Amino acid sequence: MYAIIEAGGKQYKVSEGDVITVDVPMEAGHEVRIDKVLAMMGESKTELGKPYIEGAEVTAEVIETGKSKKVLIFKQRPRKGHRKLRGHRQPYSRLKIKEIKIQ
Repeated sequence: MYAIIEAGGKQYKVSEGDVITVDVPMEAGHEVRIDKVLAMMGESKTELGKPYIEGAEVTAEVIETGKSKKVLIFKQRPRKGHRKLRGHRQPYSRLKIKEIKIQ
């Protein structure tokens, strides 16, 4: 059985035991319930939401949090002597999917 969930504005295909990386910072060691389930597929049934499935939720545990590699942003104006260099590190959380259920 697998589900398609929405977390942090992105969609992920998850099964029980999967580890996913989400762009939402959370505290490590906590349990998270994601109720934005777009679709669920099993051996015998398929259920689609409009846009979400009511009563469905995915339970996950936050394994770790951190920051990704630095992304450099460089801007330059031709012939003006204008140069700007900025950097950004996006925070992330790594989630382990524990349970997928529908009521």
